[in-house]
Amino acid sequence: MRLVIAEKPSVAAALAAALGVKNKKDGYMEGGGYLISWCVGHLVELAEAAAYGEQYKKWSYDSLPILPQPWQYTVFKDRQKQFKILKDLMRRSDVSEVVNACDAGREGELIFRLVYHTAGCDKPFSRLWISSMEKSAIKKGFAELKPGEAYDALYASALCRAKADWIIGINATRLFSVLHGKTLNVGRVQTPTLKMLADRDAAITSFKKEPYHIVRLDVGGAEAASARISDAAKAEAVKTACEASQAVCISVRRERKTEQPPRLFDLTGLQREANRIYGYTAKQTLDLAQALYEKRLLTYPRTDSNYLTDDMGDTAVHIAALLVGKLPFMKGVAFTPDIARTLDSKKVSDHHAIIPTMELAKADLAALPESERNILTLAGARLLFAAAEPHIFDAVTAVFSCADTEFTAKGKTVLCNGWKELERRYRATLKEKPNAEGDEENELILDAPTFAEGQSFDSPAARVTAHDTQPPKPHTEASLLSAMERAGSADTDPDAERKGLGTPATRAAVIEKLVKSGFVQRKGKQLIPTKNGNNLVCVLPDTLTSPQLTAEWENGLTQIARGAAEPEDFMRGIEEMARALVKAYPFLSENQKGLFKEEQTVIGKCPRCGGNVCEGRKNYYCEKKGCAFVMWKNDRFFEERKTAFTPKIAAALLAGGRAKVKKLYSPKTGKTYDGSIVLADTGGKYVNYRIELARDKELTQQA
Repeated sequence: MRLVIAEKPSVAAALAAALGVKNKKDGYMEGGGYLISWCVGHLVELAEAAAYGEQYKKWSYDSLPILPQPWQYTVFKDRQKQFKILKDLMRRSDVSEVVNACDAGREGELIFRLVYHTAGCDKPFSRLWISSMEKSAIKKGFAELKPGEAYDALYASALCRAKADWIIGINATRLFSVLHGKTLNVGRVQTPTLKMLADRDAAITSFKKEPYHIVRLDVGGAEAASARISDAAKAEAVKTACEASQAVCISVRRERKTEQPPRLFDLTGLQREANRIYGYTAKQTLDLAQALYEKRLLTYPRTDSNYLTDDMGDTAVHIAALLVGKLPFMKGVAFTPDIARTLDSKKVSDHHAIIPTMELAKADLAALPESERNILTLAGARLLFAAAEPHIFDAVTAVFSCADTEFTAKGKTVLCNGWKELERRYRATLKEKPNAEGDEENELILDAPTFAEGQSFDSPAARVTAHDTQPPKPHTEASLLSAMERAGSADTDPDAERKGLGTPATRAAVIEKLVKSGFVQRKGKQLIPTKNGNNLVCVLPDTLTSPQLTAEWENGLTQIARGAAEPEDFMRGIEEMARALVKAYPFLSENQKGLFKEEQTVIGKCPRCGGNVCEGRKNYYCEKKGCAFVMWKNDRFFEERKTAFTPKIAAALLAGGRAKVKKLYSPKTGKTYDGSIVLADTGGKYVNYRIELARDKELTQQA
């Protein structure tokens, strides 16, 4: 009997279907000489610091650095049942072999090995290495199982990664938290991400705008623009001179350009586009994609691949045909997909790109929650774009000379709309149009007249437009995800399994942790570092705030995975780094003390005692001791109405007892409405609120 261990239940189900295993048990399936079970992600993890001794239960400088020897492991409390199932299956007398069917990558190897070793299993094991869930790929993979020992080096690299993150994360977090008297989470991925936000914020703060002017000429119905002119008087002089002169075309450049269709979505790409179009956070997009995955309408979302495997061609064609019939923007479009450009098994890692599934045929899209429908439509639209024809156009750049000044006119003639037409149709269905990307300052009207060298225009009309240089834009989740994906890539081995900061599966959690820790705040779509966030970046050494550390680690881990470097050497370097870090920060300078002292922001007066009500990270509270007045930001009353309990609302409630709020959500009807939130405090443990509608109709609810 073979015991097959997958990483997640859905993969186990796909394996069982391909192998004809139909008998379902508690936590596994059985039949045809197979037992098929799953890990539910990381079942076993590295133990917490406190597991290594009483001295580590309290945070202190004297207990640092913490360098476990030997390492201990623990099982997630909420996953102990599944671990026991796997352990019992491994110990069954009829099980002669174990198959590692976890994801084909470093982390998948780690997940299986930790379960295998922690369960005390010593039975021989083999490795299933596939990236496609097509039945043919699964059967081929089982016919070509590799010895488990062939992946020992990959496991060693995965374990080194986990231990290194533990050592640096635990020691750096405890060190700087103890020094500053405040919990300061420090991590290899989280901290450089915060640094990118802080750097962008500093660039915006220090930016000094500079005015400039552009002279624009009318040349045969098109517009030709000058370079930037800083002096307004000079710009006016050029305008005046041009109106009394002749504009002569001195060069014309024509280029045929092809804009290839976009690639399919990996998770980061989906999160980026969902943020830009719908304003969803990275976590919201991941949660929505996960929900669709659990409904079997979307493929596995935690992927860093932009391609499908070569054996998925027929499936993708069928899905594209379903999408044409299901998506409203495709109505009346004659579409023949070119799926071939979306297929490349060599560029698929653990999982292929995100696309809808064949379950789409039975799905009623209108019955889905709007947010889920948006994500499913977005992923489906991207498959259609990716399989459409290229966008082809002729770009024309004409340069004119007038009054000793050069002017440029640009235009283009579209020869084949291709995928851009599908994109236009899709965007036309959106309630809110996303902002256009790129600087179109000198992008002139399309279909500009055909110019020829030597062509002239007498006394052309001219005008001057005034502008200011613009500071960098604050990061949104879309731009931050892109920055995380690219960070340190230039310094990373091209063959490294992971590039950038974090993985598609972890980036959303990193952003959320920064927000929840109080280092970053959301302002609409923007991510802005707080005072504490900026201060943390300032007090940490460059080693911990640079993506260079991740690049160096990935290069080292790649060498270990190749068998070209020893894990022990890598870990000695990590331990030395931890020792050096602790030694370098024995105390704080005077100007560093009090950097993270909480500042109380008074937003109003307490309705119970008249004291100051201050804003905390999670609530609005009365600062007077003995007064129990507190309004929680995550109060169920506001969450049910999908309304953020902002300081503005809190201040209005304290000042006048009510706050006007737009687009309150009704849990009963599923619709939104405008109304007033009224403070109905009765002096009890919890503060009450009620809704007052415009028609003086009241809906009372206890928080």
